[in-house]
Amino acid sequence: MMEFLLAFLGSFAGAILFNIERKNLIWAGICGGISWIVFKIIYIQTDRVVFSTFVAAVACGIYSEAMARRCKTPAFVFSIPGIYPLVPGITAYTTVRAIVDGRLVFAANKGLETIGTAGAIAFGVMLASTVFKFVYKVNEKYKNKPRFTS
Repeated sequence: MMEFLLAFLGSFAGAILFNIERKNLIWAGICGGISWIVFKIIYIQTDRVVFSTFVAAVACGIYSEAMARRCKTPAFVFSIPGIYPLVPGITAYTTVRAIVDGRLVFAANKGLETIGTAGAIAFGVMLASTVFKFVYKVNEKYKNKPRFTS
């Protein structure tokens, strides 16, 4: 519960910095909390940072698209603050610190983890958004299609 609250506050504060409308601030914070909880659950099960980040980014993307439809606002209003808890800031710092200390093999490993995590965030949100939009369009197409009855 504490980790959800901290991720919520981080995303909520980031949403304030982006000057998001008041009515959407809580929802943006919840997106960050959900993405962090999904990350933690998957990480505990698999012990894989990049995969856990990818699944959490997909969850963030799905939540963002759903809330965008519900609140009639762009999805990035929720997805950008929602990925804040997933951003690999400490691994990037650790990479640079290892380079400065001369531990180049460790720096290369952490650098690859940082790049993989950043790519997982981008690909996860993009994949969720694309699939959600595709399913939404197909659903709309068949919902408006006239049906022939005999």
